[in-house]
Amino acid sequence: MSTPAYVVRVAEDPADREACFAVRKEVFVGEQGVPEDIEYDAYDAGAVHVLAVREDGVPLGTGRLLYGEAAAAKTDGDPSVGSLGRLAVSKEARGLGVGAALVRAVEDAARARGLTAVDLHAQTHALGFYERLGYEAYGPEFPDAGIPHRAMRRALSGLS
Repeated sequence: MSTPAYVVRVAEDPADREACFAVRKEVFVGEQGVPEDIEYDAYDAGAVHVLAVREDGVPLGTGRLLYGEAAAAKTDGDPSVGSLGRLAVSKEARGLGVGAALVRAVEDAARARGLTAVDLHAQTHALGFYERLGYEAYGPEFPDAGIPHRAMRRALSGLS
């Protein structure tokens, strides 16, 4: 089996961020019908965004990490917990390990900021994906943008 021809990196410059937003628009707005005015929010400016890019420059996926005050509402106010969100992988890249690589990149960014765990709000159809990556669901199902979700958490201490 050959190595997938993509890299995952922190989105540092405006072009990378635009690529992240383009993937989110394709997946969340285009495929899932999330209203565009709620897909992008005030948290985007201060978040750590990660981007998977094919070797020819085509963006394949993205995710973001909220931490500190920005994550407080999603982590029950625990400042040691980050919040993974807006994980999206383009149709063409699904099944290639891009989603898992993006989750691990967000976790690496969380570790680099001294966080001890990462929370996320998973669409219920994706619970198995996150469970395979070590996340555990907690709390009841709830709607977000009209889509059923569950809260999940993974402790980071000593794990990779």
